[in-house]
Amino acid sequence: MAKGKQSVGTPATVALTKANVQFSSHAYEHDPAAKSYGLEAAEALGLEPEQVFKTLLVEVDGKLTVGVVPVDKQLDLKAIAAAAGGKKAVMADPATAERTTGYVVGGISPIGQKRPLPTVVDSTATDHATVYVSGGRRGLDIGLAPADLIAVTNARTAAIAR
Repeated sequence: MAKGKQSVGTPATVALTKANVQFSSHAYEHDPAAKSYGLEAAEALGLEPEQVFKTLLVEVDGKLTVGVVPVDKQLDLKAIAAAAGGKKAVMADPATAERTTGYVVGGISPIGQKRPLPTVVDSTATDHATVYVSGGRRGLDIGLAPADLIAVTNARTAAIAR
């Protein structure tokens, strides 16, 4: 793993460097026509899809919440609502997600968002030594220890993927 000082300068990599978290940067050629940005990343980087996680924004009882799930799974809205202490979750409007996080859809990182949001990471993340999440732009993923992802995002873990 590369030390965070080899940062490519996104808010996510800057936040990891400031927090002194070890991470690796993995750039790849993004295809704008890709149906799934997450599966594209896994394939381009030669990783198993269950090790690559996507970042999704939902509204739980009207409050924005971040869900982080494997790219080959879907977010279980009932499960994330329960994990966040709410009753109902709906996907957030993409424009709201971009405005709130400071990232573009397809490049939203759970790390280094404009303002911290409650975050729930799927419990399967802890099955891996390293997980990969968006580095803050399309075509960039970062690898880090699940415990570091959970710590730096102040996340809780729960079974939120289906």
